Amino acid sequence: MLKNEAVEDDQSLVVPSTSQKRSVEIPNALPVRLQRLDVARHVAIAPDGKRYVVATFDDTLVGQGYMTAVYPQQNGYLTLLRLVIYERESETLEEAVQSQISCVQSIQRGKLQELVKSL
Repeated sequence: MLKNEAVEDDQSLVVPSTSQKRSVEIPNALPVRLQRLDVARHVAIAPDGKRYVVATFDDTLVGQGYMTAVYPQQNGYLTLLRLVIYERESETLEEAVQSQISCVQSIQRGKLQELVKSL
């Protein structure tokens, strides 16, 4: 299977030890190259065809926890950070990974607005 190919089976997640690159696999979500502080980054496609980038990153070095944010995908992959649709802080890595999975699955089910209202 190619690395950029969406998977069809029900795999949960894979979080290797901290000395290795972390990886989270979500069914039907397209993985994106991780940036420096990223725990996970995916492109989630809503039922209406709109695409969103869901990124979870380690913000503990500046006194916060792990942040999960949703951005609209524009011009291929370029997103503007000021266009954050949803943002959530998690205290632990495990919570952050679950938040990433939950956000991607909410978008895939067309329930982004409900996710945003749950803040």
